[in-house]
Amino acid sequence: MTEEIKKLVDKTVEAIQDKKGRGITVIDLSGIDGCITKAFVICEGGSPSQVDAISDNIEEKMRTDLNEKPMRVVGRENSVWVAMDYVDIMVHVFVPETREHYDLEHLWADAPSEVIPDID
Repeated sequence: MTEEIKKLVDKTVEAIQDKKGRGITVIDLSGIDGCITKAFVICEGGSPSQVDAISDNIEEKMRTDLNEKPMRVVGRENSVWVAMDYVDIMVHVFVPETREHYDLEHLWADAPSEVIPDID
């Protein structure tokens, strides 16, 4: 993972932790040929309102601290899965049941991943 991508990932993790997001997993996709992005950051909030707060904070921190805006954000209508496309990284913020159902970590099990410990 390049230094630029790591900076995006670190800022995203910080924004998630600010809003008490849990279960953060970073998947490094940079070694997979033809992949649409270089990294996934996956996390969860305990409710749709927390998912909304986490995704809002990610967008705010990325814009103010790194001058980065998402190309697209989808899922805000119901906030059970918000996907944020920052081109080099994709951020997925889930409620637990939806995360378990789609199991993105399993889909990308061949890529290196890092679980970020929850903070209280």
